[in-house]
Amino acid sequence: MSVPDYMQCAEDHQTVLVVVQPVGIVPEDQFFKIYKRIASVSQVSIRDSQRLLYIRYRHHYLPENNEWGDFQTHRKVVGLIAITTCNSAKEWPQTAERFHGQKEVYSSTLYDSRLLVFGLQGEIAEQQRTDVAFYPSFEDCSDVEKRVEDFVESIFIVLESKRLDRATDKSGDKIPLLCVPFEKKDFVGLDTDSRHYKKRCQGRMRKHVGDLCLQAGMLQDALVHYHMAVELLRGVNDFLWLGAALEGLCSASVIFHYPGGTAGKTIGRKPSISQAADAGKRHRPGALTANGISADTSTEIGRAKNCLSPEDIIEKYKEAISYYGKYKNAGVIELEACVKAVRVLAIQKRAREASEFLQNAVYINLGQLSEEEKIQRYSILSELYELIGFHRKSAFFKRVAAMQCVAPTIPEPGWRACYKLLLETLPGYSLSLDPKDFSWRSADDHFNTYGSSEISLCTYSLIFLLTFIEKKEVTQSLENYTSKCPGGMEVITLPDGLKLPPVPFTKLPIVRSVKLLNLPVSLRPHKVKGLLGQNISTASPFIYSPIIMHNRGDERCKKIDFQWVQGDVCEVQLMVYNPMPYELRVENMGLLTSGVEFESLPAALSLPAESGLYPVTLVGVPRTAGNITVNGYHTSVFGVTSDCLLESLPNVKTSGCLVEVIPSLPRLQLSTSLPRSAHTPQSKEELSSSVSVQLFNGETQQLTITLENIGSEDIESLELTSKIVNTKEKVFGEFLSWDLEDAVSHLPLKPGQAVTLTVCIKVKLDFSGQENLLQDLNDDGISVTGLPISSPLRQVLKPRPETKSVGGDCISLVILVRSKVTVHRLGANTLSADRGEGVALPEFCFYNSFL
Repeated sequence: MSVPDYMQCAEDHQTVLVVVQPVGIVPEDQFFKIYKRIASVSQVSIRDSQRLLYIRYRHHYLPENNEWGDFQTHRKVVGLIAITTCNSAKEWPQTAERFHGQKEVYSSTLYDSRLLVFGLQGEIAEQQRTDVAFYPSFEDCSDVEKRVEDFVESIFIVLESKRLDRATDKSGDKIPLLCVPFEKKDFVGLDTDSRHYKKRCQGRMRKHVGDLCLQAGMLQDALVHYHMAVELLRGVNDFLWLGAALEGLCSASVIFHYPGGTAGKTIGRKPSISQAADAGKRHRPGALTANGISADTSTEIGRAKNCLSPEDIIEKYKEAISYYGKYKNAGVIELEACVKAVRVLAIQKRAREASEFLQNAVYINLGQLSEEEKIQRYSILSELYELIGFHRKSAFFKRVAAMQCVAPTIPEPGWRACYKLLLETLPGYSLSLDPKDFSWRSADDHFNTYGSSEISLCTYSLIFLLTFIEKKEVTQSLENYTSKCPGGMEVITLPDGLKLPPVPFTKLPIVRSVKLLNLPVSLRPHKVKGLLGQNISTASPFIYSPIIMHNRGDERCKKIDFQWVQGDVCEVQLMVYNPMPYELRVENMGLLTSGVEFESLPAALSLPAESGLYPVTLVGVPRTAGNITVNGYHTSVFGVTSDCLLESLPNVKTSGCLVEVIPSLPRLQLSTSLPRSAHTPQSKEELSSSVSVQLFNGETQQLTITLENIGSEDIESLELTSKIVNTKEKVFGEFLSWDLEDAVSHLPLKPGQAVTLTVCIKVKLDFSGQENLLQDLNDDGISVTGLPISSPLRQVLKPRPETKSVGGDCISLVILVRSKVTVHRLGANTLSADRGEGVALPEFCFYNSFL
């Protein structure tokens, strides 16, 4: 026996084995449809008896395993159900001959057989036969289950007769020596009359009878026979069969303690009368029943005496496995015993001891196994480690099975099976295919070439792999695949239904901070409370609500305290670095936003190998007004398009990602006829454009201002005002005057149009009564010599050599333009405005000299 049954469990020792096989040409889907219906009859209650017969079905069973039927009777094929198709009476003789040929394969152990014929109608089909059932089609076969139950009852009759025949002690009869296949040559020429030989024969037969009792549903008798067999076989050092007797004793005890089974086969399995389904309700010895008569507890007393405790079950399993280990040809028996013990320990929640049995199973040599058998062995070991909670060990053996699927010795590597098994290893290594669960670890797995039809899956694998390792070879392979099948953010659905979520490159490059930038000073909108001394903004009534206050607080924690403008280019700065040991090319990098329509302007960058933090500015244009949220960014790296969301990047620093976008504002470019001043006073609220002029007291000069609409909004109104921005305003009078009638007549000013207005600058100072003027002028760094200041003659004022030049006071000219919007925007030589409120615009500084 070379092929182990890894699905074996202790309760299988009480089952009878029935093989279901097709004969001739049978459609595979139809065969398994009928097989499933047959296998549903897993236990049958025997009429006129309180016993259950359990059946184990197989659609493929090696005849060589059948030769071990005397060693353990549950390995013996006792029933055969053949399924065939026959369309005419001419085909029937050939079909019947095939059926008889199939029975010959298992003839040495077969109790009974059945043939299910589909498609044959007529005289032959109308004949009443016990071993053959005819059905018109695979759909018209309603009594298949009933025929299987009758078939199982016939098996039970033969089983019971064999049990009674073997169990009867016939004095004087010679007990045959039961052997396993490899023992037969060892017993040639032995003295069959020796006491040692006879005890060996008795012990093996007792063990065999125990197997039959267990299959026949007589748990009590099975325990007794197993105990007797252990004593006999131990006395003659018959270790192989002693191990089998101990394993039989363990199996019977497991069935007693765990009637629900140890392999998860709880569906459709119920304890028989001979099992202890209600062990907690059993009578104590000598207890009285309700009618005062003592209950018959002899059966329970005997069972309690012969049944092993849960702890003893494991010890006997260890002893049995140690005996099996003495025989090279018993490797399959030893391996299956380890698997059964592990399942029992899993029920008992003794994981550490279970791992010892599995560790022993790993080193059991089964000779030359095929690649498929190796894959099955490692897969089952993985499942058993998973069963006892050793998830990492389970993942290890599943990975070994996956690598075995693509071993160099396999002509056609099973890449799809390999990939499926590797996916199943991820939970054991605490890995996830969900990008939200990514962590920066290294991995040793390397995915090789798939087929041309699976390039998309291979691309996905390399994307995921590249998230964990830093190897140039992987990126080259990835670029090769993406040239054939670009990687994106689509969900890949595998044939088995497993969905692979997209894997964004959140680590290529790594983003450490995201900062929304304010507009340039010349383009920033400014809200002004009043205009020309009047408050245009209207205040809304204040209504207290704790709910509203809470919501506003949540919004403030995210919202930026400046505004963007519809139609203007906005900027977001990212601090990134490249963790790879080679230059990283990032193409088509842009912003991901929500809230308003946004046009992202893609950027491309090249980051040096293992670079430090590198600033990258991403730009875009909001096309509508409202609140906009920067959700993340998108990239194209190695041909893979990634959408990287900030919420999945916990280590990214940001001061907020929500900003208000106000409606489009007009843009006005301002130019003057005077030269620019080197002195340009600025404030946080205003950006001034200064020009300079030197005038004598009483002198007049014309200032020409040209206003050009360089934006996309119409300018509908224009207002001018002036103010003095020096603390020495008591010295000055009104210097500026203008006439807006001609300029206003050109409104509304369309985009691209310009208008000119003239401002008259006249210096008029009144020095009368200003006795402290000299002190004020001295404070300004001006020296006065000559006649008194009240003289009609003009006096020369000279600056002190050690002090600054004469400094004129600044007069601010405020120009207000109005369109259909609410806030004003100003800039260097650039002026714009919106709905209703004003702002101070370019300032003009005039330097005054006194002659």
